[in-house]
Amino acid sequence: MASNASANVVPIGAGGRFFIYLLLLLFCLYYLLPLYVMLVNSLKPLAEIQAGGMMALPGDWTTAPWASAWSTAQIGVEATGLKPYFLNSILMVVPAVAISTVLGALNGYVLTKWRFRGDTIIFGLLLFGCFIPFQMVLIPMARMLGLMQLAGTVPGLIFVHLVYGIGFSTLYFRNYYEQFPTELVRAAMIDGAGFFTIFYRILLPSSGPIAVVCIIWQFTNIWNDFLFGASFSDFDSQPMTVALNNLVQSSTGVKEYNVHFAGAIMAALPTLLVYIVAGRYFVRGLMAGSVKG
Repeated sequence: MASNASANVVPIGAGGRFFIYLLLLLFCLYYLLPLYVMLVNSLKPLAEIQAGGMMALPGDWTTAPWASAWSTAQIGVEATGLKPYFLNSILMVVPAVAISTVLGALNGYVLTKWRFRGDTIIFGLLLFGCFIPFQMVLIPMARMLGLMQLAGTVPGLIFVHLVYGIGFSTLYFRNYYEQFPTELVRAAMIDGAGFFTIFYRILLPSSGPIAVVCIIWQFTNIWNDFLFGASFSDFDSQPMTVALNNLVQSSTGVKEYNVHFAGAIMAALPTLLVYIVAGRYFVRGLMAGSVKG
């Protein structure tokens, strides 16, 4: 059967491969075209952009738009730039990603290796929470943040993203641990290992692939979120995405497109770097544990 199937495969000639690679290259260039426009125009004086030719390389290279977007651009009523809001996003993303990943790992461990009555229902409810639209939770979440005295603060945003991300992180780790040999856990129990000892000594060291998937997914979603940031933050706790929107909207008179382009690249740069550095591990982590044995 295998030999007959391989015999029926028609090899692609050099011309066919050239056509496929050319088509992929065109798709890649088309996909990267907006990034090219943003990058080259963020390095131009405003006069060059107003004169037309947005596709052309800068005639007078300058990093002034980047400096303006970072520290001197007017956002709202103050000229603060994106710098403090970039820090707000870092202070929001890092704890939310770390805590949701650890809790998701613990949940996945409990739901697969410490089965109990009703565990399927609990997992179903967590899974259902992944598909609740953001708009449905705005009012009850605002009420809860008010009762907890976290409204308009960075810890409040951390709490919001933590609650919304636990369902996804639990799903990832639960499916990953489902393929983990239960015999190892039982052997550890017989040797006297407790709940946390088994988790830290046996499961956690082998969780690198799925942890990378969870971290990349959570980091991207939380960093790029706009709705929660606009709804639950005040001026001092706004994340990067909300500040970028305010930067564009606060421009009066002449639009400083070069500054706006520079700010947009700054806002997208962390997620871009994450995918460049760890993107290859994302697919590996998704595939890890998908085939038992």
